[in-house]
Amino acid sequence: MDVISQLQEQVNTIASVAFNTFGTLQRDAPSVRLSASYPEPPPVAASAAEDASSFAEQPKLMSSALVKAAKQFDALVAGLPLPEGGEEAQLKRIAELQAENDAVGQELQKQLGAAEKELKLVQELFSQATDNCFNLKKPD
Repeated sequence: MDVISQLQEQVNTIASVAFNTFGTLQRDAPSVRLSASYPEPPPVAASAAEDASSFAEQPKLMSSALVKAAKQFDALVAGLPLPEGGEEAQLKRIAELQAENDAVGQELQKQLGAAEKELKLVQELFSQATDNCFNLKKPD
């Protein structure tokens, strides 16, 4: 797997861990009174007290997984080759690649035009052949 694919996979992992962390925290967080004008949250049941003890560990585990994924991403980024020659050299290379891309695009357009002409010729010959078959004529 190339480095770019690994980076994309790592970004997906970070996003997944972050979404799961936020969702789990929202789902499992104990009720809290927001202001004095709101009623007290419902009392915590005995089984919920056990869940609360495991809830206290979840943010630590999830944050460590998130930090681990971020460090792996940073390690992959650090492994990328450094650009040579600075920004000016990169811009020059981009311009060269764009010119090459344009030249190849023009060549492909020419080939496409030739292929379309050939297709029309083949379709015309096929049409003549089918007409001859239906009319039981011998080919010229």
